[in-house]
Amino acid sequence: MTNKQELRSLIKNIKKTFEEKQLQAFSLQICHELYLSEHFHSASTILLYHALPDEPDTTPILKEWSNKKKLLLPAVVGNGLELRRYRSDSELRQGAFGIQEPTGEVFSRYDEIDLAIIPGVAFTNQGKRLGRGKGYYDRLLPQLNKAYKIGICFPFQIVDDIPIEEHDVVMDNILSV
Repeated sequence: MTNKQELRSLIKNIKKTFEEKQLQAFSLQICHELYLSEHFHSASTILLYHALPDEPDTTPILKEWSNKKKLLLPAVVGNGLELRRYRSDSELRQGAFGIQEPTGEVFSRYDEIDLAIIPGVAFTNQGKRLGRGKGYYDRLLPQLNKAYKIGICFPFQIVDDIPIEEHDVVMDNILSV
């Protein structure tokens, strides 16, 4: 079994072999697959993320659904993530790690979140997730008891196994192309 740092490095190197155009095409396919899912259609409050350049782009979801569903985005505050309502790009600012973060109202009613779309460096088909190593989602995910959790990723981010620890939360589903 590969350790977490080796796996992060391996995925990073594989990503470099893909052109941005191909990653964007994967992102659009992933968003399309998400739209077709029953969990997406039945959800009224959805936690998303604003993608870093090496993550599946969620911008199409933000643009298409911000007036139809309550969309939430995380903002880094100290060692944790604070969820805020997303309404439009005009309410975004560059935050920690160069990520676009919302400046809208704080959302703390985690039990109202129906669906959580979660990024990761790698996933297994069984729902194990490898993050970037800072633990932000490790601290947030246990609070999302009622949310259906979907990890979304590029196809090369699905691996056979990931070493997990007791605090790691397993995704309910993994969506890729």
